[in-house]
Amino acid sequence: MSTPEPTHRSGSVAVVGRPNVGKSTLVNALVGAKVSIVSNRPQTTRHRLLGIATFPEGQVALVDTPGLHKQQKRAMNRVMNRAARGALEGVDAALLVIEAGRWDDEDTLACNVLGDAGVPVILVVNKVDRLKEKAALLPFLAQVSEGRKFAAVHPVSALKRNGLQALAKDLLALLPEAPPMFGEDEITDRSSKFLAGELVREQLMRQLGAELPYSTTVEIERFVEEGELLRIGAVIWVEREGQKAIVIGKAGARLKEIGAKSRISMEKLFGRKVFLETWVRVREGWSDDEAALKAFGYE
Repeated sequence: MSTPEPTHRSGSVAVVGRPNVGKSTLVNALVGAKVSIVSNRPQTTRHRLLGIATFPEGQVALVDTPGLHKQQKRAMNRVMNRAARGALEGVDAALLVIEAGRWDDEDTLACNVLGDAGVPVILVVNKVDRLKEKAALLPFLAQVSEGRKFAAVHPVSALKRNGLQALAKDLLALLPEAPPMFGEDEITDRSSKFLAGELVREQLMRQLGAELPYSTTVEIERFVEEGELLRIGAVIWVEREGQKAIVIGKAGARLKEIGAKSRISMEKLFGRKVFLETWVRVREGWSDDEAALKAFGYE
């Protein structure tokens, strides 16, 4: 009597939550590679992006989304909210990511959006490592679960990769029996050119002041492979001349630092030598201009 083949599950899962709860860190941790940029600033993620997590038992296509937020002051905010909501179309399940010890109106908004989507939802309570009062975790889990239908609740630390094995197991159980959608070595549906632009933008989010990163975007003008070398030309777009001076810095010091750190990240991701050139240009009001956003690749 032959042993039945083990079941393989495969499907897509939306990763949803308010800004800055660690959605991208969670996606990277589950994928086992950096596919989504991270910083400690809200709304670092601006695009819908697929992270492909492959396990012996199955494959999960994780749809990383911009944080759902109430304020929609600019066209950029509206585009990001549309991308987050659009990510729910055709998914098999969803992860609602929240921060341990905190639930606010934007968490409720994200939860309600998922309720309307009609897919099974796992609540992921992230950043449990930062919780000062560990005894407060269980009452908090009971409080946020009350009156809400979650397929499972998982306290995790995406940054320290704690609790992810149990989460992956429950997640795979929600997916249909199906063959893999992607090759075993594939980690994202995005091009290397797109990822290069994101790595430059990550440094802008990390190195600039509180407001300025939201007035910047990155366009890759050149992406050429020369044997083992990648030649990349990146344009950093800002909205005003004064912002250009800030990004460049005194005697070009800040732009040099942004370029150097971006290049190191690119070499790590692409596994090859990178020659990176960066320029800063002005396009007034691009973040509140639907046509400009489309030209820069925003969905």
